[in-house]
Amino acid sequence: MDKANAALADYLLDHGSTLHLVAHRVAPEFAANPRVNVHIVPRPAGSFAMAEFLIGWRGQAVAKAVTGNRGDVRVVVNGGNCIWPGVNWVHCVHDSWPCFDDGAPAWFKLKNRAVKLWSRQRERASIRTARVVVANSEKTRRELIDRVGVDPQRVHTVYLGSDSSWRPATLTERQQARTWLGQADRRPLVAFVGALSHDQNKGFDTLCTAWRRLCDLPEWDANLVVVGDGNAVGHWRRRIEQSRLTDRIKLLGFTDRVLDVLAAADLLVSPARYEAYGLNAHEAICRGVPALVSRGAGIAERYRSELKEMTLTDPNDVTELRARLLDWRSGIDRWREAFAPLGCALRTYTWACMAEQIVRAAECHSAHVN
Repeated sequence: MDKANAALADYLLDHGSTLHLVAHRVAPEFAANPRVNVHIVPRPAGSFAMAEFLIGWRGQAVAKAVTGNRGDVRVVVNGGNCIWPGVNWVHCVHDSWPCFDDGAPAWFKLKNRAVKLWSRQRERASIRTARVVVANSEKTRRELIDRVGVDPQRVHTVYLGSDSSWRPATLTERQQARTWLGQADRRPLVAFVGALSHDQNKGFDTLCTAWRRLCDLPEWDANLVVVGDGNAVGHWRRRIEQSRLTDRIKLLGFTDRVLDVLAAADLLVSPARYEAYGLNAHEAICRGVPALVSRGAGIAERYRSELKEMTLTDPNDVTELRARLLDWRSGIDRWREAFAPLGCALRTYTWACMAEQIVRAAECHSAHVN
């Protein structure tokens, strides 16, 4: 979401706009730009719920101050983070996103459900108020219409864009990346990129169980690298140690070198239980890396028929995931070639293309209203 918002801001600045950014943090290049007015909202005691309230309040105040009676000002908000009758760019639909926290501490479950309830209420109020709603996939668009009750005429699907520099890795880049990760050339490498939270939405629990069963097979020679941080990292580190899989699963934690991780990888796995789009898989495919994803993820809409075998019917099904991974291992080169056309198409559709579509949707609506 941060990357997408930054891409829209970049596009608007390139086209001469003056921006007001209301956020918890802003990249230095935006803060240093004389045409950017930064409004930083703190997170009191690290509380996301309190931060959500504050960013909504501050967003409304800034929007009211800069719009006035002017007709050339556009306000863009995300989901339920600010209630304003402008453009709402929705990156997820809380009403379609249940809590997946079985086995989590009781305090976390209580907090998780309270935050989810509050998020759904805010989401409905904000999205129903918007004049233009932008969805990041057809899946998200359907959920906004069917579950949130948005008029279909107001919802526009605009897929996330790509950084054109995220191309398939060269042989040198691949070798350097694998050396950095301590990965032997003879072993295939599978990557997981996602949060490791007490809420198991990203499906790492399914992957970890499937991986343990695969490692019992003498023919399974792949290693797994896990990129992501969260409040359950310690739990998973202990689980991996207890399963004696520390030589087969590497927990990398947070890193800003995802580009290098994908250069080293032969496959990305994302068995998410809810995924409005799936930028991790999108970026992997741009890097020339096949992606095994949940069939219900937004990115799966962009898979052609011959790629459907790289989707999971049930992200909870360990047996299905294990079978898909074995199928991939038996045809690594075949799958890399099969994903190449999609990677080319995704790279062609840049972040600027995405931003242009959002601006067009906003301006067309404005012209219609005027």
